[in-house]
Amino acid sequence: MFGFKKTAMPKPGEVLPGRAMPIRKAAAHFVNRRALKGPYPAGLEQAMFGLGCFWGAERKFWELGDGIHVTAVGYAGGGTPNPTYEEVCTGRTGHNEVVLVVYDPSKISYQTLLKTFWESHDPTQGMRQGNDIGTQYRSGIYTFTQAQRQAAESSKAIYHQELGNKGYGAIITEILDAPEFYFAEDYHQQYLAKNPRGYCGLGGTGVSCPIGAAVTLAQGASA
Repeated sequence: MFGFKKTAMPKPGEVLPGRAMPIRKAAAHFVNRRALKGPYPAGLEQAMFGLGCFWGAERKFWELGDGIHVTAVGYAGGGTPNPTYEEVCTGRTGHNEVVLVVYDPSKISYQTLLKTFWESHDPTQGMRQGNDIGTQYRSGIYTFTQAQRQAAESSKAIYHQELGNKGYGAIITEILDAPEFYFAEDYHQQYLAKNPRGYCGLGGTGVSCPIGAAVTLAQGASA
């Protein structure tokens, strides 16, 4: 793309225009057959994470089992409306590959989701995860409530200390209010359930994240 650096966020004049209408998306979760887009049952909450290639990242969360209502992959955090995968891969949308997690807080805690997030990737790598290089692979937590934001910030501080004790550098994970989520194309949804031998570039640090007792989040709290 004429020398554009995928490891640098695009400037306003470089962002692709996108489109007004959403791209075609799957209607149901491939694993549990629940409605992918909703409406979701009352009492459920949402979380959003970016931790590298979203194929492997999504599997980390649906495998948590009971308490996870549905997961979906998509694009968030950029400036291009309704982007395609090909557009995101140019680095000129600014979007991250993310996983949307809809969960029941009476069965699984946000702390568990955070622990899964931290331990499933290396949050010190910058605009990459392993061999996957680019702005779309950056580490990010996108929060829906003030309680989630506080828990995310607290867990980041705790894990930063744990990683430092093991010789890792600083965590570069962005923690932001949840931006608009654009569902990815059908074939990306639950990709590793459809293709069990498919590519997964995720690799954690092997360092445990000791959250739970140290990070408290009132169930059902809202902004």
